[in-house]
Amino acid sequence: MVTAYPLPEGFTELEVFAIGTALLVEALLGFCLNGLTIVSFRKIKELRTPSNLLVLSIALADCGICVNAFIAAFSSFLRYWPYGSDGCQIHGFQGFLTALASISSCAAVAWDRYHHYCTRSKLQWSTAISMMVFAWLFAAFWSVMPLLGWGEYDYEPLRTCCTLDYSKGDRNYITFLFALSIFNFMIPGFIMLTAYQSIHQKFKKSGNYKFNTGLPLKTLVICWGPYCLLCFYAAVENVMFISPKYRMIPAIIAKTVPTVDAFVYALGNENYRGGIWQFLTGQKIEKAEVDNKTK
Repeated sequence: MVTAYPLPEGFTELEVFAIGTALLVEALLGFCLNGLTIVSFRKIKELRTPSNLLVLSIALADCGICVNAFIAAFSSFLRYWPYGSDGCQIHGFQGFLTALASISSCAAVAWDRYHHYCTRSKLQWSTAISMMVFAWLFAAFWSVMPLLGWGEYDYEPLRTCCTLDYSKGDRNYITFLFALSIFNFMIPGFIMLTAYQSIHQKFKKSGNYKFNTGLPLKTLVICWGPYCLLCFYAAVENVMFISPKYRMIPAIIAKTVPTVDAFVYALGNENYRGGIWQFLTGQKIEKAEVDNKTK
């Protein structure tokens, strides 16, 4: 006999189903695309370059976001969180870890592209590995803080997934939020802004625009911006007055990151796209430049 759990407060049957479906689609599509990126890197020798290692780091982080979204989707269809308070803490930590690692890895790719196009210096394996390890360790540091008492993980408004608790808006939350935002959003965003502006100027002088230099930063702002705005609003006002269904929208938008990143950094990368095509069809692209070009 299946137990029918009550609807989360503030949501209708259709809204709960729609959110669960959206999370499931985002999880499956993002996981397939980034899984393809990872497997292609493993199977195609030509893709195994230091620059593409940073693209791999993004794909690994985004796969983690997809796993987090899939668990949230499953719980949404159940109408409740079945894994207890400890499971909520693990879910919140895992989601934060992979999200922050994804953002840091995007900044690392921007740094590499700047040197590739503007200084003509070649990325070495040791540097690429160090950057990847640092991105993940840095993300782990900030993700473990709420488990140690600086910040806190708790249920999102639908109460079928967990993230940073912004409902209290107390001093503990505010200090963590501002430090987190500076080091994990503003600084990576500044790196991406300055790197791609420099690349744009280089392309402008040569008249040869090899990729859309504004797209990576726009992706970061559009996908993560609404969630950041909600968290900052919670630092100055009581967000509990906002309808729970509206507070779920930024989280759903953020979960589109894996799919968008796959198109920007892998499928939009001429070299990587050729490697993926070779993996899927066995047809080798005769000439593919080893760089991180995005059409």
